[in-house]
Amino acid sequence: MNNKAFIDAVAKSKTLPERPSNEILLKLYGLYKQATDGDVIGERPSGFDFKGAAKFDSWESFKGMSKDIAENEYIELVNSLF
Repeated sequence: MNNKAFIDAVAKSKTLPERPSNEILLKLYGLYKQATDGDVIGERPSGFDFKGAAKFDSWESFKGMSKDIAENEYIELVNSLF
C-alpha cells in the first residue's frame, strides 16, 4: 500500500457519513483485499460461516484484477459514498 490516494481512501472509508449497505461494504472489502493481497487464496469458509463466505465470495469476484485497478476502483467507490 504505497499509493497515497489509496491510503487516504482507506482512512476516509472509516469516516463515512452513514453506514453503507452490506453489498457496498462487501465490495469495499473485496476491492481492498484485491488491492493489498492480490488474488484470493485458501478455501471458501463453510456454509455456516455466512459472513466469512460472503467476504470470500466478494474478494474472489475480483480475481485477476490488477492491484492498481483494484486501488483505483476502491478510491472511486469510497469517494462516491461522500
